[in-house]
Amino acid sequence: MQLIQTVVVKQVLTEKSKEQLYEKFQGRMLQLKKESDQLLFEQKRLEKTKNFSSEALKKKFETEIRMRKEKMKLLEFQMEQLHNLPLGSEIQESEVQALVEVNVGDQWDDSVGRSTIIIEDGKIKEIR
Repeated sequence: MQLIQTVVVKQVLTEKSKEQLYEKFQGRMLQLKKESDQLLFEQKRLEKTKNFSSEALKKKFETEIRMRKEKMKLLEFQMEQLHNLPLGSEIQESEVQALVEVNVGDQWDDSVGRSTIIIEDGKIKEIR
């Protein structure tokens, strides 16, 4: 019988991976800033048309802008934490699903134990 199991993917922090993560965070930060600016522009444009209830419209736009600003604060915190992490640290990158074969007589804990894949500079370094 085959089961689906969640496997944790961790990345070993190197100079290269640290730089790539930082650039990824900066790109996401820039995207959120653009989205906030676009929402603000759309809000002002729609307020001028007077076709919508200005209070409800303003509240909806403010909520969307606030959500993006909160995500930006989280990204800033993650960038700060990334700066503080020493090289060689393992950080969780993602989770993937894997098929695991189980048979009668197998040790349950060994068969479905939490597996981990360790990646260093884009290459699989270890499977635990």
